[in-house]
Amino acid sequence: MTPEPRFARTEDGVTIAYQLLGQGPPLVWMPSLSNITAQWRIPSMRAAYTALARKVTLVLYDGRGTGISDRRIDLGDLGVDAHLRDLRAVLDHAGLERPSLLGYYHAVATAIAFAAREPERVNRLVLFGGSARLREAMLPAQTQALLSLVDQDWNLFADAAATAWLGWDSATSGRWTAEAFRTATSPAAAKAWFEAAAHIDVSAEVPLVRAPALVLHRQSEQQIPVEVFRRLAGALPDGRLIELPGSTPTLFMENPVADVELVTGFVRTGRIARPTTGNKLTARERDVLRRLASGDSNTEIGRELGITVHTVERHLSAIYRKIGARGRSDAIRISAMPDDGSPGRGRPA
Repeated sequence: MTPEPRFARTEDGVTIAYQLLGQGPPLVWMPSLSNITAQWRIPSMRAAYTALARKVTLVLYDGRGTGISDRRIDLGDLGVDAHLRDLRAVLDHAGLERPSLLGYYHAVATAIAFAAREPERVNRLVLFGGSARLREAMLPAQTQALLSLVDQDWNLFADAAATAWLGWDSATSGRWTAEAFRTATSPAAAKAWFEAAAHIDVSAEVPLVRAPALVLHRQSEQQIPVEVFRRLAGALPDGRLIELPGSTPTLFMENPVADVELVTGFVRTGRIARPTTGNKLTARERDVLRRLASGDSNTEIGRELGITVHTVERHLSAIYRKIGARGRSDAIRISAMPDDGSPGRGRPA
């Protein structure tokens, strides 16, 4: 059954609707344009919420001006501080002292800012689909084409956002996803959200984040380049990037079981169960990683394996991507872990 909504009040008097379900460590799924009531009608999202709630206490909420939250808002006040007020109101009303945050698309910057400014209130971060500089997430041509529809044809924007952009199929899930977009807010509010997002930049606060952060990427080349997420993970003091198999730019749809296990495992224990589907190292990549872990230089690896240094570098690039390593020393550390990410001796995937 769909959880009954609860209502929190921000310090500037905006009513924020949220839902709370499940048990275990709290995870707050922070919104972009959302409608928590309509989203439960999407079969894949309902399944994801239910699966997450078996492992964590899941909190969903609609930001100001969206869903069933207060829509009578100042459209000129949609910067990061306004979104932080919404988050604080939900945490205070729900009595959540130190939850983990799932920053999704627009909410990535808000999650980073909150973790940097109030580190004692954040356990861990999971970041997907956005950037500390939100304009980076809005630059791809496909995204710009989609945003141009907000003014021109709101219904077409909703349909395109659900299918062409996020990759939901055209059957039940796609239809209900489009309806969730369509009812999330008004065209004027959506335009104000996106215009404000283009000016949100919390990159100076990224080095201040102390919470362990898991940065996830599963997108096609037509959307946000993976380099954006690599820079973000590299700038976070305790950040790790995992490039997920597949090309659909959503979580919990293309490989829902693995996505749920990855996110809840990290939230519950801090361990990272590295995805393996389509992500296994080749035999030669395993050879390269073993030599790397033994302390060999690229030249020494090439000489031992009978390959050029350029080929060694190409293999290392693939290895880093597949195991979520930030570089040479990180790959060596990961190679000495068991597959659940806990300390100890292990072997390459």
